[in-house]
Amino acid sequence: MRVISRRRLQDFSGKYPQAKKNLDAWYHVVKHATWASLTEVRQVYPAADFVKGLTVFDISGNHYRLITHILYKRQIVYIRDVLTHAEYTKGKWKP
Repeated sequence: MRVISRRRLQDFSGKYPQAKKNLDAWYHVVKHATWASLTEVRQVYPAADFVKGLTVFDISGNHYRLITHILYKRQIVYIRDVLTHAEYTKGKWKP
C-alpha cells in the first residue's frame, strides 16, 4: 500500500512522542501490505472500524485514533487525521 502522507504521522508524533513507536510500526506494516478489503485489514488489525467510508485504527492501546481512507484497487491509504482518543470522541472529524 502507498501511504499518503507519512508527514501527518510525523507531525502528530512531534506533539505526542509516546505515539511515535506505534505509528511507525503501523506505517511499516501498511506500507508492505496488499489489502483488498476491510476483512483483510482486520486480519492484521482486528479492532479496525469502518465509519462513514473511513477506516479507523486504534493506536497505542486505544490512546490515539488514526483515521484513513483506503482505496483498495489503487493500493493507497490516505491519512485523514491522527487524533487523541478525547479528540476522536468529540466527533468533529466525521464527514
